[in-house]
Amino acid sequence: MFITPNNNNNINNKTLRMKLNLKNMIYVFGAIVLLSGFGSQKIVSKEIVIKNTLNIDRIDEVVAINLNELKSITEKYAYGDLLVKDQKGNLLVTQIIDNNLDGNPDELLFQANVPALSQVTYTVFVDEKANNQRPVSKYTTYARFVPERIDDFAWENDQVAFRAYGPKAQKLTEEGRSDGTLSSGIDLWLKKVKYPVIDSWYSKNVVSPGYYHIDRGEGYDPYHVGISRGSGGTGIWLNDTLQTSKNFVKYRIIATGPLRTIFELDYDAWSKFGVKETKRISLDLGSNFTKFENVINATNKIPNYTLGITLHEEKGTVSINAKKGIFRHWEPIDDSFVGEGIVIDPNVVKSAFNHHSGTPDQSQILIVTEPVDSKMIYYVGFAWLKSGQINSLEDWDAMLEKQSKLIQNPLIIKI
Repeated sequence: MFITPNNNNNINNKTLRMKLNLKNMIYVFGAIVLLSGFGSQKIVSKEIVIKNTLNIDRIDEVVAINLNELKSITEKYAYGDLLVKDQKGNLLVTQIIDNNLDGNPDELLFQANVPALSQVTYTVFVDEKANNQRPVSKYTTYARFVPERIDDFAWENDQVAFRAYGPKAQKLTEEGRSDGTLSSGIDLWLKKVKYPVIDSWYSKNVVSPGYYHIDRGEGYDPYHVGISRGSGGTGIWLNDTLQTSKNFVKYRIIATGPLRTIFELDYDAWSKFGVKETKRISLDLGSNFTKFENVINATNKIPNYTLGITLHEEKGTVSINAKKGIFRHWEPIDDSFVGEGIVIDPNVVKSAFNHHSGTPDQSQILIVTEPVDSKMIYYVGFAWLKSGQINSLEDWDAMLEKQSKLIQNPLIIKI
C-alpha cells in the first residue's frame, strides 16, 4: 500500500517554520538594537547644566567645557564628532580649543542662553546623521598678523576691532622714519558692520594708503594712540611718570573663531625692573570686550602694574569707580561719540585717577593695580554711537555695569 504525500501539508509546515525563525530573528535583532541604544545613550551623550545666578538674562554667552569632563565620549570618538544641542533639540555652533598648542584639545565651546535666575540643560553627544546637519556660524571672531601694514597684529568680532604694533614698526620710528609706529598702546577700529573688515581694509589700504582712516559705510579708524596707552595698554607708575614697554616682539595664534579668538603677544624687558610681559588676549563672538590675561615677569619686584585709557585732548568725560572696578571714558570723535572702558576685579585696584599732562598723549585714566601671582586679568571694551550698539552715554555705562556683573558672577556649569 502506497501513501501519497500531502504536498499542501509539507508546504504549510515549511512556511510555519520559516515564520517562526523569522519571528525569533526579529525578537533577537530588536533586543540587540534596544540594548545597543540603551548603552549608547550612556556612552555618547552628556548633559550640561548651566545656572545663571544673576537677575539678568545671559544671551549667547560663550561657555567652555573642559574636555577632560567628556572622556567617556572622547575616548571613543574624535573631538570633531562632538555635537551640542539645546533643550529644544536645536544644534549649536561649536569650537574646539587647544589652549597650549600641544596638539591635545582642551575645551569645547558653544553659546548658551540662560534666563535670569534659572538654569538650562544642554547635551553634548555624537550622532553620525546629525553630524551632517552641523550649523555654521553666520559671523565670526578673527585675528592675524598683518605684514602688509609693516607688522600690525589685528583682531575683531562682529562688534569691535583692535590693533597692536610690532617690532618692525618700532624700528622704523627709531630710525627716524615717519612711516613707523612706536607704541605698546592698544588701538581701536570702529565698525558699523558685523562681518569681518580686517582683511578688506588692509588690502585696500595697500592700494590706497590711509584707506581705513575714512568711513565709507563700514566704519573706520579715527582713534589716535601715539605714545599713550590707547585703551588698555600697560605700564608702571613711578615718581609721577608712567614707564612703558615698546612694541610687541613675538606673537602666537591659539584660535581664530568662530566663537572665540585667542592669541599671545610677547614684550621685551622694559624699565629698571626688567619687566617682561606675555599678553594672552581673547575676544568672544557678540562681546564688546576683549579679555587680557597678562603674565608679568621681572628681575626686580615691581611697585605696581598700571593700566591706562588715553584722554586724547581731554574733551571727553571720565567716570572712575574703583569699588566696582569700572573705568570709563566718553569722548567726541569727529561727528560722533565713542565710549571706552576697562573692567577689572576691584580687589586688585590700589588706586585710580584722572592724570592730566601737558605732554601730548600723556593725559590718561590710570588704574594702579597689584598683580596676583604675577598675573593680571582685565577687560577692555568700547562702543561707537554710529555702530547702533548704543544710543547714549547711559547705554555705555549700562554695558560696563553688565560686563562687571558677568565677570564677577560666571555661569555655573555642572556636567
